[in-house]
Amino acid sequence: MNTHYFSDMSVMLGRSMRHIFRSMDTIITVTITPIAMMLLFVYVLGGAIQTGTDNYVNYLLPGILLMAIASGIAYTSYRLFMDMQRGIFERFHSMPIARSAPLWGHVLTSLVSNAISVLVIILVALLMGFRSSAGVLSWLAVTGILALFTLALTWIAVIAGLSATSVDGAGAFAYPLIFLPFISSAFVPTESMPSVVRAFAENQPVTSIVEAIRALLSGQPVGNNIWIALAWCVGIMLVAYVFAMRAYKKRM
Repeated sequence: MNTHYFSDMSVMLGRSMRHIFRSMDTIITVTITPIAMMLLFVYVLGGAIQTGTDNYVNYLLPGILLMAIASGIAYTSYRLFMDMQRGIFERFHSMPIARSAPLWGHVLTSLVSNAISVLVIILVALLMGFRSSAGVLSWLAVTGILALFTLALTWIAVIAGLSATSVDGAGAFAYPLIFLPFISSAFVPTESMPSVVRAFAENQPVTSIVEAIRALLSGQPVGNNIWIALAWCVGIMLVAYVFAMRAYKKRM
């Protein structure tokens, strides 16, 4: 194992982050749509939606955060695809660095850039009236869940970026993930849905993750939702990681 593995990763992370900060439209694009959705649902549709809470932005925020992350990882796939097309990885592999360091640079960049987007959205939610009674440990738990969710989707993005044959194909996989919160308890309680839709909504990853985050932020008992949420995130991440590394080795 390369003794400078972590320093190699930090260099690759720095390279990718410089690309992000030189083109801030990536983070702006990722945050604008979820913020617009939050404004629409709170100020236009919120009065007609019955969620059993007086503060709809509190109910809505967890789903908006997941939607932002799902949107953000499409750029990871795009950047990875472009690096592969330009032969950047072959150049890195001709240097005395860890072979997986360039890939991890993209993964860690996804984690950092999505964290920035999430922070911006939370600040906007605060201006819209979001309030939380969560303590430090609860906020740390929320941060951990969001980080695991980001990593799980990022490794799916890696598979798409390595396997795609076109720029459009590299990002297209993210669209179903972006809309998955709509068929969950992110915007309305699942009890209001038709039986077939409700069965799907209650047994897909987003609902348990949203419910866990919502309970943590409101200081309510989390119950089994947090363990189900963690199981989904870790399970998806491990499976996606295995297939992503196979695809990486095959391409390289």
